[in-house]
Amino acid sequence: MAGHETRVTTIRRLKDQIKVSGESCLVEIHGPELGKKFVIEGDELSIGRDEKNTIVIDLDNVSRRHALVSVREGKFFVNDLGSTNGTYLNDDEIHEEQPLRSGDLVKVGGAIFKFLQGGNIETLYHEEIYQLTISDGLTQINNKRYFLEYLEREMGRCHRYNRSLSLIMFDIDHFKVINDTNGHLAGDYVLRELAQTLKPRIRREECFARYGGEEFAIVMPEAGSENARKFGEKIRKMVEDHRFSFENKDISVTISLGVADLTGEMTEPLQFIKLADQNLYKAKKGGRNKVIG
Repeated sequence: MAGHETRVTTIRRLKDQIKVSGESCLVEIHGPELGKKFVIEGDELSIGRDEKNTIVIDLDNVSRRHALVSVREGKFFVNDLGSTNGTYLNDDEIHEEQPLRSGDLVKVGGAIFKFLQGGNIETLYHEEIYQLTISDGLTQINNKRYFLEYLEREMGRCHRYNRSLSLIMFDIDHFKVINDTNGHLAGDYVLRELAQTLKPRIRREECFARYGGEEFAIVMPEAGSENARKFGEKIRKMVEDHRFSFENKDISVTISLGVADLTGEMTEPLQFIKLADQNLYKAKKGGRNKVIG
């Protein structure tokens, strides 16, 4: 690597010669090596772009020495090392050393790690890997794979028992402008903050998922078309009124939504999704920040 240029590679394994000091690890839940486990060994673990770090992340938004995990008297701590883009613990930027608890999320540039600590790390790790198969690492809601399986199952059930099924597809208005103006870290923050803002409003029997990029989906069994549209309007207003603030800068965020109802002719999930997406497109063509369906 010459000068200050950065090339994108992958995260490397922890050095073998460090002595094990406890059953704890970092699992990459978002980034180039999704699902990789890094056992925390020794009293200190550095993360950054420079090859001298314990974990090397050669991404353009990672500093040469970015973050440090320390171990003292069996307790774990994380701190930022004066990085350009900051280190985040559970979405909050770190300005001084912070304690780590099992389940905490540590964001370093374009990578997110989950800290696991417990009596049986292998069990916790495999549980986490299962969650990665059905969850989106960045937003911590269901992923596209789970959404498609859920939608197909609910379509079959609702056809069988002649029940209603509604689908809401929505995406963030002018998301590219948010990224271009505020940076991709801010874009990641908006996606995660939006998901975590809406997640408590989703009922247990419903499905809330990230469909891809800045597009999301909500499946509502037996809600009825009018209730689905009212709920779409409710979350549209919630997002419009919510304060999105990244690095002390407010970001205006709105969403456009398309609502569709299951019909007898629909036998495949993609048919259902296409109708909701058509209504979403109409909402965007009609001025954005509105619900169509």
